[in-house]
Amino acid sequence: MIRPICRMGNPILRRTASDVKMGDIKSEGFTQLLLDLRDSMKHYGGIGIAAPQIGESLQVCVIELEKFNRYGEEIHLPFTVFINPVVRVLAPDETGYWEGCLSVPGLRGFVERPQHIMVSYVNELGEAQELEAKGFLATVIQHELDHLFGKLYIDRVKDPTLIAYQEEFDEFIKSPASVE
Repeated sequence: MIRPICRMGNPILRRTASDVKMGDIKSEGFTQLLLDLRDSMKHYGGIGIAAPQIGESLQVCVIELEKFNRYGEEIHLPFTVFINPVVRVLAPDETGYWEGCLSVPGLRGFVERPQHIMVSYVNELGEAQELEAKGFLATVIQHELDHLFGKLYIDRVKDPTLIAYQEEFDEFIKSPASVE
């Protein structure tokens, strides 16, 4: 089911989401939440979405970057469910991308993030997983996981002059370093 997106200003986006209980992972309700996340992400044209963005304060997000080629990087991450994720920075070097967000429609902001991370999480089968990510994929993962801790990309913009409306971004700024 496609759910409406919670937008900036909705208090659910500013709270740390609750951990998912292991016993809930295979429940009918949780399975439906995962389907709703996938349907909503695809409907709204996202590459990732977190549960708080559709009104569920739970530590779960999904990302799909299948056959994805942008910024000189080919990324093949099939639909992946991240439950109770924890990120560890493996190298502090940061690179910036122009980020956008379903919860902050119509705006773009330049955000610098670490480019080499390890994320530990549980998948939809209740199995512990780890994923090492670099470059654009590391940025996408950090962007989505921020939603689980009450953060929006706009909070991470260091220079407020690097925030633009989508139309002005397309006309004056658009570059290879953009996250959609």
